[in-house]
Amino acid sequence: MAGQTRRKVTIGEIADEAGVSNATVSKVLNGRSDVSAATRARVQEIMDRHHYQRRRPRRRGGLVDLVMNELDSLWSIEIIRGAQETLAEAGIGMVLSAVHGTSSGTGEWLEQIATRRSDGAILVVSDLTPRQRARLAAVKVPFVLVDPIGTVEAGVPTIGATNWAGAVSAVEHLIGLGHRRIAHLAGPRQLLCSRARADGYRAAMERAELTVPEGWLRFGEFNDRSGHGELSRLLDEAAAAGQPLPTAVFAASDLQAFGAYTALRERGLRIPEDISVVGFDDLPVTRWSHPTLTTVRQPLHDMAAMAARTLVRLIDGEEVDLPRVELSTRLVERESTAPPGSAG
Repeated sequence: MAGQTRRKVTIGEIADEAGVSNATVSKVLNGRSDVSAATRARVQEIMDRHHYQRRRPRRRGGLVDLVMNELDSLWSIEIIRGAQETLAEAGIGMVLSAVHGTSSGTGEWLEQIATRRSDGAILVVSDLTPRQRARLAAVKVPFVLVDPIGTVEAGVPTIGATNWAGAVSAVEHLIGLGHRRIAHLAGPRQLLCSRARADGYRAAMERAELTVPEGWLRFGEFNDRSGHGELSRLLDEAAAAGQPLPTAVFAASDLQAFGAYTALRERGLRIPEDISVVGFDDLPVTRWSHPTLTTVRQPLHDMAAMAARTLVRLIDGEEVDLPRVELSTRLVERESTAPPGSAG
């Protein structure tokens, strides 16, 4: 490499020359044991020949910021628990901040992180603007996004879940029980996860050649108040028009499903004998409700834990091969679903 000895070789170039992945080079750099002796020797020889020196890791045993839109929901608790446990294992403390979905709140946090010199950040926020990302880069703070609002720039580490597939599984479960009139209480229209779940609902209905009556897909918020209000309006509108009621409801969150429980009971409707209900998240409380809630398990704890592990790797100077990761969802069947007209 005459004439190029002053240019610092990259991990990618070392990986190409050694015929291995970037991750394998990172493992050699960090002394990981899951690399064969021959591969380790080949990678080390190439690094030595190019006088490669790994970027000095940031200080360890410091602090990581976990920034969330809100802290007062059961959903948030699962995220906090997953991140805290994983960071604690790595010997890193965690500072918790809430921005309440406001750009000003996020701006305040960005200034705070510069002051306290955090090692990194896990961001569970509605959006991250180019200005905010530039500010993070300016203070040299690596970050990972969890379940972001929309499409993320290439190369930004992001942890999410298979929202579309999870919604399809929920609706197909109801269709398999014999339901044909299925309503959907969606989350906020602007959120990518909400749109993915709504799209999964539509896809499952179309695949079964079932129509979605006007007003039966209703966007709202991921809370019980929204679930109660949207389903109440749907039922009232159907009754006023003399139309049949849905026999099943798929809610985009467990909290919306519990709001639906209240709306149905206020009208003397039984779950699941009159109307079946499916949620999304599998919060711990779903196992204690009456009836216990059939729901789609979103691995919230695991999503936060993976975000924390990814951030620790970035803090250690490693490269991340797969910046976008989606963890699998799965349907958990409980007592809130049954075939239509199942009253004994």
